[in-house]
Amino acid sequence: AKLMVKEGVLKDYGVEVIFGLHINSQTEVGKIRYKVGGTMAAADQFWIKVRGKQTHGSQPWAGVDPIVTSAQIIMGLQTIISRQTELTKEAAVISVGKIISGVRNNIIPEYAEMNGTIRTLDVEMQDIIHEKIRKTAMLIGESAGCEVEVEIENYAPVTYNDPELTKMMIPTLERSAGAENLIVSRAVTGAEDFSFFANEIPGLFFFLGGMPKGTSVIDAAPHHTPDFFIDDSGLSLGIITLCNLTLDYMKMAGKKM
Repeated sequence: AKLMVKEGVLKDYGVEVIFGLHINSQTEVGKIRYKVGGTMAAADQFWIKVRGKQTHGSQPWAGVDPIVTSAQIIMGLQTIISRQTELTKEAAVISVGKIISGVRNNIIPEYAEMNGTIRTLDVEMQDIIHEKIRKTAMLIGESAGCEVEVEIENYAPVTYNDPELTKMMIPTLERSAGAENLIVSRAVTGAEDFSFFANEIPGLFFFLGGMPKGTSVIDAAPHHTPDFFIDDSGLSLGIITLCNLTLDYMKMAGKKM
C-alpha cells in the first residue's frame, strides 16, 4: 500500500474514498465488526544488536555475555509497557519474536541479536516508547559491558476509520449483514497497511466474521497460528458488503454508474 500511494494510485485516478475488510477467525460467520476512528494499531519493527566478548563457557568471567544481557534487555522492555506506559489511555505492546545467538553449547558467544514488534494506538505514545526502548537497551548493555545498537523501523501507521464516512455507510453495513449482525468493536493491536490509504483519503475498514457458528471465541484459533481456521461460507458477505458500499457511496455522492 505504501508503494502504491507513493506511485500515485490514489491521486492519478482521483480516488475519493476507500473501503477494505479483513477476515476474522474469532468473529462469527455472518457478522461484521467495525469501529469509528482508530481501529488497528501502528506497527513498528525493531532490531537490538548486542556485542559482548566471547569466552569459554567454563570461564564466563573472562568474557562479556551477550545472551544474559539480551535476556535482561527483554525483561526491561516488558517493564516499559507494564510500568512506564499509560495503558488507561491506549493499549501498547512490545514483543520480541526472534533471537539469534550462539556458536555451541560450551562457548559464550560474542554477539546476540533480537528482533521484535511494537504496537501503539497513539502517535505521542509511539514516540515515547521508541525512545524508552533505545534508552533501556543501551543502558542495560552499558551496565553489562556490552555494546548495543538499536534500530527501529516504522511499518504501518494507525488504521483510522474516517468518522463522517463511517457514519454515512453504517446503513449499508446494516443492509448487507442485518442490523443484528453489526458489532461495534474496540481497537485491536493488530496492524494493516490499509492505513497508508486511509491516511490520504477517507477510509472505512471492517472485520468480516469467519468463525463457524456454535464455536466459542475461546476455542477459535487466532490468526497466524497452526490451527487457524475460517468457515469460507462467510466470504460471500464480504463481497456483497464491498459492492454495496461502493454503489451506495456513488449514489450518495451523485456519481454516474
